[in-house]
Order: sequence, then structure tokens, then C-alpha cells
Amino acid sequence: MQSLWRNVFGPGGSSDAEDVLGDVRLFEELGARERDVLLRVLHRREYVAGESVFVQGEPGLGMYVIASGLVSIQNENTGRELVELGDGDVFGEIALLNEVIRTATARAKTDCTLYSLFQPDLHGLLERNPRLGVKILLGLARMVGLRLVEVSEELDAHMRRAEATEAAGAPSEGHAPA
Repeated sequence: MQSLWRNVFGPGGSSDAEDVLGDVRLFEELGARERDVLLRVLHRREYVAGESVFVQGEPGLGMYVIASGLVSIQNENTGRELVELGDGDVFGEIALLNEVIRTATARAKTDCTLYSLFQPDLHGLLERNPRLGVKILLGLARMVGLRLVEVSEELDAHMRRAEATEAAGAPSEGHAPA
């Protein structure tokens, strides 16, 4: 069995990270030199299937990019999987913008390679290279905005279905008949 502590957030910078960054929408506005600078602050870590990346209720420290493998985002209270993420997907990005408590658990479904960017690394990057830092922050803002729109649309669709069910006289989802 691989050690769970192998490569514990050692600095990144490998060629697979370059490939991953080129495919991540968050970093699509970055030029080759800017991606090279970003690579120097990324941290690479291997996770084994079943290992937690972070746990709901913990303080958020940074975001993660999946280089390879599958990660499940789960609600600890219900055990329900909220989403499955794969190669090139990004998660945990709110922790870069605000020190918040994790609202879900991220767990490796398969053996994974992840690259992380922690809030202190982003702050240091903003001090050393403000233009690059701003590009990353704008990318984060776009991504968070798109996710907010998606969640809003899902909630709206759920509410419309519940209203239609109620109007038809059937009990709505999660409600017992009167």
C-alpha cells in the first residue's frame, strides 16, 4: 500500500501539472509564462481511494485541481453524494476567497493526483505578481459566478416541480399527505 503521507503537499511543477493547467478553465486566460509561475506555488499530492481530501466542518485552506482520478463531494450528514468530479475539475475554490468552514467532504473515489493552491500561496502570488494574481482572482470570480447561476437554476427547477406537484394535488417531495 502506498503511504498516505507520500508527497504530502510537496511543491508541484511537473509536466503533468502543465498539462492539467492547460485544460482547466479557471486558468485559460493565463499565458505559458504565467502558468509556469503558478506551477511554482502549486502543491502536488497523491490520494488513495477512500482517503478524505477534506472533511465537512473543517476550516477551508485552499482549492484543488484533479490531475487524475475521481473525487466525490459528499454531505457528511446524509451520506449523499452531491457530485462526482474528474480530471481537470476544480473544487474547494471558495476557501481561496474567504476563510470558511467546508460545507461538504471531498473524498477520493479512485487513486488520485491533485494539485492544490492554498490561500497563503495566492496572497504571496498577489504580492509578487499582482497582474497574475488578479487574473487568477477574476477566473475564480467567473467560476464562482457560473456555479451560483447553475445552483440557482437547479433550485428554481426544483421549486417549479414542487409547485406543479402541489397544484396537481399530489403531495410534494418530502411532504406527507395531509
